[in-house]
Amino acid sequence: MADDHVSMKGRIVMQQCMSARLQVKPPTNEEEAECVEVKRGVVIYICFLRKADVSIVEKMAKAVLTVRLCPASQNGKLVSILDLPGDVLIVPQSTLGGKAKGKMIQYHSNIDKAKGVELYHAFIEQCQKMLGENAKWKQAGCALRHGTYGIRQEVLRFDTDARGPFCHYFEF
Repeated sequence: MADDHVSMKGRIVMQQCMSARLQVKPPTNEEEAECVEVKRGVVIYICFLRKADVSIVEKMAKAVLTVRLCPASQNGKLVSILDLPGDVLIVPQSTLGGKAKGKMIQYHSNIDKAKGVELYHAFIEQCQKMLGENAKWKQAGCALRHGTYGIRQEVLRFDTDARGPFCHYFEF
């Protein structure tokens, strides 16, 4: 039987939030930490695997921006982040590429760093394009923020409503 993990190109975990704050650059002796923040919307954790190439980026962006997961405030009907509209925070998360082997996690399926940076930036650009083309999202003054690929970052705050963070998992 073929290992599906080997043929996959990427993974995403998406969570709804009321607000979130991500430290994208740690403090130094000379500078304070640099952070990005979003209000009500979604946080997208993304990982590209070894088989990924630029052809998967549009499919991934379309999937997370158009899937109906967000409850609309008026009637509770589920809508996409475009229709809500709401903020988007994109966080690179290479640990999503891990696979348990015994008591250890291995990351042999992860993409190399240079290609990962390229695809991460292409994903951000595709999301910016799709969000920017959506009149409702633009008129609402929503924001797209993102982390920095390849460095350690900290989620400093993640607020959800009383129903929970609603984690959703996607494989491509």
